[in-house]
Amino acid sequence: MTLVATAHERGITTLTLDSPANRNALSARLVGALGDALAGCGKAPSVRAVLLAHTGGTFCAGADLREPASPYTFVALMRQIVELPKPVVARVSGHVRAGGLGLLGACDIAVADRASDFAFTEVRIGVAPAVISMPLLPRVEPRAAARYCLTGERFDADRAAAAGLITEAADDVDTALAPVLDGLRRASPQGLAESKKLLTAGVLDAFDQHAEELVQRSASLFVTAEAREGITAFMERRDASWVR
Repeated sequence: MTLVATAHERGITTLTLDSPANRNALSARLVGALGDALAGCGKAPSVRAVLLAHTGGTFCAGADLREPASPYTFVALMRQIVELPKPVVARVSGHVRAGGLGLLGACDIAVADRASDFAFTEVRIGVAPAVISMPLLPRVEPRAAARYCLTGERFDADRAAAAGLITEAADDVDTALAPVLDGLRRASPQGLAESKKLLTAGVLDAFDQHAEELVQRSASLFVTAEAREGITAFMERRDASWVR
């Protein structure tokens, strides 16, 4: 089964997350497939930029709690997006949760339609948005990050754009993306690669300084009794024991 579909048109390779059974959650297989596809794009001279899209009504539901990727593997995937010498553009038309926001943070440009919504749901199952903080905190407005990471509440695309989580909220995502993709096609490969290095230097510094500590923190949280209760409650579609 192909979890990441690939298409190419006029210098833009579209990688489509295609795991509808688990709402494109970050399973070990999906993370591996996306990493392999990105590696191929990085090496291909015909690829000017990557468009990261999705099937179904969810861009990414976050970690697959039944078949999770190793936190090291997921960190490597986010860093791979940041380091890819070609721009990565996210096309969002649906829900984005938890680790899916890490993918958005790693992308250079992200456009979502106004039907999309977002949530840092980690706090509601007893963990924290630890590893995804590396690409997100350098980009997201601090007050907005505090509100949404601490409450876990859903917020819309206009608020996501105001916070810096996405580049633009649009009535029609493809109409909004058209000038972006045209601009990337007109840019030189060297110009794109060198400009991206300048723009991502601060994000890569966060990976260099904090990756190991945050992976260890994430792993330690997931094995606590509180996280086990939160995950069980989520699976059983009930409130966790601490909800008042």
